[in-house]
Amino acid sequence: MADSGETHAKTNTIILAIETSCDDTSVAIIRDGEVASVIVSSQAEHEEWGGVVPELASRAHLNVISPILTRTIEKAGITFGDVNAIAVTNEPGLIGSLLVGLNVAKGLAVALGKPLITVNHIEAHLLSVMLEQKIDFPYLALVVSGGHTMLYDVQGAGNYTLLGATRDDAAGEAFDKGGKLLGLGYPGGPLVDRYGAKGDPTYHKFPRSLLDDSSDDFSFSGLKTSLRYFLRDRYPNGISREEDLADICASYQEAIVDSLLVKTFRAAKGLGYSRIAIVGGVSANSRLREKFQEKASKEGMTIFLTSPIYSTDNAAMIGLVGWLRYKDRKFNELTVTAKGALSEAKAVRRGKGGVRPSDLRK
Repeated sequence: MADSGETHAKTNTIILAIETSCDDTSVAIIRDGEVASVIVSSQAEHEEWGGVVPELASRAHLNVISPILTRTIEKAGITFGDVNAIAVTNEPGLIGSLLVGLNVAKGLAVALGKPLITVNHIEAHLLSVMLEQKIDFPYLALVVSGGHTMLYDVQGAGNYTLLGATRDDAAGEAFDKGGKLLGLGYPGGPLVDRYGAKGDPTYHKFPRSLLDDSSDDFSFSGLKTSLRYFLRDRYPNGISREEDLADICASYQEAIVDSLLVKTFRAAKGLGYSRIAIVGGVSANSRLREKFQEKASKEGMTIFLTSPIYSTDNAAMIGLVGWLRYKDRKFNELTVTAKGALSEAKAVRRGKGGVRPSDLRK
């Protein structure tokens, strides 16, 4: 990985990064902007509840973070003494989960006598495509995950303008709740993708909200309601045929992907950009990747995607931002705190003027 359009001499700068914003515990070692090692431990505790239980998530982080730290260090072939700085997610996310990672990072910073660098989870996603490929600024980024659906104008590292976001549910939430309505279990997104790959996306026309709205906002709550009523009216006794399940998944998935596709490409054209980065867990969806690549090819644009491990919550992207901050000597005091969920609706109401980098932390 290298800064966009820039070349830097190797300095052997090593960043130890920690990510615990939700239900994935991750630690990574970043050496001069490149991934030396990364481990992600996903929690299974929440499956029977159909969603993430904050208290269970916090306890699970506590149980696994120490051995993951040790394994990540060993995998990178270094010692704790080789680390130059500690980077950690401190917002947004589940407050209990964030506190586990932040307090571990603070303890390491004190014990090792190294600086602490806190990282905004959304900013890390925006730059995560730089982990594996070179991308020039500026570019449009679609952040699409279980908790967020946002469009950002990425003009440079630390220079972002929020263009729009979901007015209600995130796309990933729509996938998961749709999967729950269909009886697929949790997390529903990957299962909808799996069944949908075998189905007919034209089986039923689910609504695509806000496509005629001039804003860059999204909305998915009406889509979930539409699925609920469709199942009530057409399948009052449940879905008995796997073929029908596949067709419904394909049609429901198509509505989500179409909404993201239309809004994203419209925003890119409005900015005059030919580069689009798609980041976050939902960017791993196979239909989304297929349709975005097809559209980009027709429009003469380029789509930048990450490998699945860097799509979901991971410490490598946190370490990347930490490395960029380390070069600029932007460190945090040990009094820094964790902050909870980002209010996308509040951010959107700032209007087309966008947000400053510091607004990512409000």
